[in-house]
Amino acid sequence: MKNSLLKGLMVFLTMLCTSLTYSQDVSGKVSDGSGPLPGASVLVKGTNNGAQTDLDGKFSIKNVGANAVLVFSYIGLKTQEVSAAGKTTIDVVLKDDASELKEVVVIGYGSVRKKDATGAIDQLSSKKFDNVASPSPAQLLRGKVAGVQVTQSSGEPGGAVSIRVRGNTSVRSGNGPLIVIDGVPLDGGNVSSGGDGLLGSSTPRNPLNFVNQNDIESISVLKDASSTAIYGSRGANGVIVITTKKGKSKEPELTYSTSVQFSKMSGDFGVMTPDQFVAAGGDDQGGRDYYWKDAVIQDGITKNHDLTFSKSTDNSNTRFSLGATDADGIIKNSGIGKYSAALYNSNDFFGGALKVETRLGYTGIKDNATVVSNDSGFIGNLIGSALYWNPTSPIYNPDGSYNVVSNTFLNPVQLLNAYKDYTNTAKIIGNISTTWKINSRWTYKFLFGIEGSSSSRKSQLLPTIDIQGDQFTASVPGGSLTKRGVAVIANQNKFNRTFEHTMNYNKEVSANFLIDGLLGYSYYDYLADGNVSRGKGYDVAQTNLIDNIEGGLVREYRVSSYRNRVELQSYFARVNATLYKKILLTATIRADGSSKFGTDNKYGYFPSLGVAYKVIEDKEGIVNNFKIRGNTGTTGNQEFAPNSSISRGQYGDNGTLNTDNNSNPLLKWETTTSYGVGADFEFFNNRLSGSVDYYSKNTSDLIFPNQADGSQPGTFFPRLLNVDGNLINQGFEVSLNYKVINKEDLTWEISGNASFNSNKFENFTGFVQTGGLNGQGLSGAYAQVITNNAPLYSYFLYEWRGYDANGNSIYADAAGNDTGLGTASKKLLDKQPLPKINVGFSTNVTYKNFDASASFYGAFGHYIYNNTTNAYFFKGAFLGGRNTTLEAATSAQAQGDPNSPSTKYLEKGDFLRLGNLNVGYTFKGSFVDKLKIKSARFFVNATNLFIITGYSGTDPEVDTDKSLNGVPSAGMEFLSYPREKSLGFGLNVTF
Repeated sequence: MKNSLLKGLMVFLTMLCTSLTYSQDVSGKVSDGSGPLPGASVLVKGTNNGAQTDLDGKFSIKNVGANAVLVFSYIGLKTQEVSAAGKTTIDVVLKDDASELKEVVVIGYGSVRKKDATGAIDQLSSKKFDNVASPSPAQLLRGKVAGVQVTQSSGEPGGAVSIRVRGNTSVRSGNGPLIVIDGVPLDGGNVSSGGDGLLGSSTPRNPLNFVNQNDIESISVLKDASSTAIYGSRGANGVIVITTKKGKSKEPELTYSTSVQFSKMSGDFGVMTPDQFVAAGGDDQGGRDYYWKDAVIQDGITKNHDLTFSKSTDNSNTRFSLGATDADGIIKNSGIGKYSAALYNSNDFFGGALKVETRLGYTGIKDNATVVSNDSGFIGNLIGSALYWNPTSPIYNPDGSYNVVSNTFLNPVQLLNAYKDYTNTAKIIGNISTTWKINSRWTYKFLFGIEGSSSSRKSQLLPTIDIQGDQFTASVPGGSLTKRGVAVIANQNKFNRTFEHTMNYNKEVSANFLIDGLLGYSYYDYLADGNVSRGKGYDVAQTNLIDNIEGGLVREYRVSSYRNRVELQSYFARVNATLYKKILLTATIRADGSSKFGTDNKYGYFPSLGVAYKVIEDKEGIVNNFKIRGNTGTTGNQEFAPNSSISRGQYGDNGTLNTDNNSNPLLKWETTTSYGVGADFEFFNNRLSGSVDYYSKNTSDLIFPNQADGSQPGTFFPRLLNVDGNLINQGFEVSLNYKVINKEDLTWEISGNASFNSNKFENFTGFVQTGGLNGQGLSGAYAQVITNNAPLYSYFLYEWRGYDANGNSIYADAAGNDTGLGTASKKLLDKQPLPKINVGFSTNVTYKNFDASASFYGAFGHYIYNNTTNAYFFKGAFLGGRNTTLEAATSAQAQGDPNSPSTKYLEKGDFLRLGNLNVGYTFKGSFVDKLKIKSARFFVNATNLFIITGYSGTDPEVDTDKSLNGVPSAGMEFLSYPREKSLGFGLNVTF
């Protein structure tokens, strides 16, 4: 017995000594494709023995067994296991996870692996756009996500951007998606007003200008009812969820980025040079020096600076960033300056049971604008006056004064210098949230968010310039003296609050049944107020009208103010269930109550159901993953003016109380019912991934202005109604991504997407005009209508067939025969301004330290109405002394032939554009190591290098707002701020 115990003890001691003998210390370095990787996890498999890499990506672990396996991991990179096998030094390069479906995507009130999603969701991570120069986060989506169309209404810095997710689902109400930033839904309105302008209305500012691209971690696009119904009344047009960055490194990290970008105008209007003008028979004033671009166009320059500090520990995370942008527009006296600061901080308490997160962002913006308007008359805006100026006529007289022709034929340089317009905007957005892990199943979260802005727009037109029109002149009482000059100060303030309570429940009921539930309550409060001061009739000696706005004629000084409030209260629930690890179910219900509606219609109820089945999951070989899914649901829309359902009183002159709106207490929710089917897949060992989708959306109870009630009873404002009719919107989408080469020193990836969309208005009895036209002889004219059995904004025009022997235009009559204008008949054309096909293509290549990427996007199957050509480029304008194109000046058209709206000015809008090209080099090795630099990258970036199109205007990607009586338009072009092409250089350094 004693011998047995002694032998056993000897064996145990021998094993122990052997184990101790072969234990070892292991050190090394962890990197990714861009250099050392701080904060990576290194763990001895099956134990708690591990370490984190330091600032230089280095690690050291003691007492590693001879047969131990080290596990290297980092968020977003593929986990790698390496056998120690007696090694004392191990260097590892972690790669991106090859499986796209393993990516975690952000959804409403949570996140999910893409492979487990039942809805159509796409996400762009910062890796996909960190090296792309973009003036707005919205433009990062161009050509990158199937079914998402992004159109900048003009090339103006900070100008509005139109976003459409799976087409248009409304007529009058908002068609833009709900934008959610770090859990706070934005109100969707313009931060600063576009204003009524002094020569027509101007473009509103982009509401996403305040977001610094370098602060964005990811952008998720939720496209179908299964993913958007959790947002209820605000998800009918899709949802874009922006998540900002947190600290990643456990060592303090400092990053500085800088770039400079040089821009030139892209395209040209093609008006005649002085020599061409004279040769064509124009009035020769003797000069040959004028060129319209020299008068109003300049080379633009944009400078960007960003500084970021971040640090994280096991219980806290901090990131702070500063950004500055200064951009000069390609039109003189225009540009934008932006300064931003953002803070993220989180702390864990009680062993991680309680987490408190704080996000705060502030942005200050100064917009400088010039006289580029959407609806100027025959006098024209700055671009119009520069185009029609006689190129042989001097800008200045011999004594240095401006050469003034008339008050309807403006000197473009005088107009440029007489006008001043700038907007100062301060924007703050932030939230604080607390997450309490009650136990392993229950989690409670409270979020309080704010979105506030203060904007002041100040504009003036000096009294030294004479422009025809009552809005520019004022008569002195008791005499015949006329004074000119106009000044406007418009102030706008917004403050929005978000309160949300959510409770999550997660339980694995059995090996074949997993349930994840969400209950929530939210309350949103949106406040807006503002005031406008307007003065007119100043002395010619006055040059600073803005700061002395009351210095004009007393009787012409006007002041107005307003205040609005909207409340939205919601209850929602969602259940995600997984059955047999194959079947996925998502059921959602949301009840929204809005103060915009009448007493009996305040609440709307929006359910959805999504189902998915994993046919193949994580298999080797040709087919690796294949999932099919389907969904159906209802979402709502309440994006219309406040106080539309209740009568609103307003005191007028001398305290008279008036009703200033046509209320409709029966107004109810506009609803969109949709269904869709789709599939997600990965082939060839996860190298080819993609998705296909079909969807159909039916919008009913459309909120629409009743034009017949525009002046009855007694007020001008149109009355909003729920009209009979169905807007049917349907389409097909495909998205593909292929890793052509995926080696350590060489990678090549290509991505492409295409979406096919159609829409039609059914069961509608109206015939509503929109697409208003401007220019000489075009007062009251329009180009588009909304009517039954036709796509939205269908063109309604005369069919132009050329000129007769006398140079008069020939049009078609009702029977299709050639005729003159007097007996011609307008036709509803089978042509629409909304693209039927949107495509995107991008490619990325890395070779050792070099990287390059290019992205293309395009739109096809739509038509653009060229209001600029209609208003300016015709024979009568040239013979009347105005410059025009050589084609118009030498055409067979007669001088007296009216430039009536017709198919002559309707053009195909098809285009394919190289949107962005980026080439970079990442510095590595002893040089950067000695400087204690983690990474350094130099890059060259070019935008809008070329475009393939048959459109004759400056650019086919345009959408001038030509609304009529509150009814939107689409696909119209009129004297738009030109688009630019640019070349930039930049440097990113991380310490």
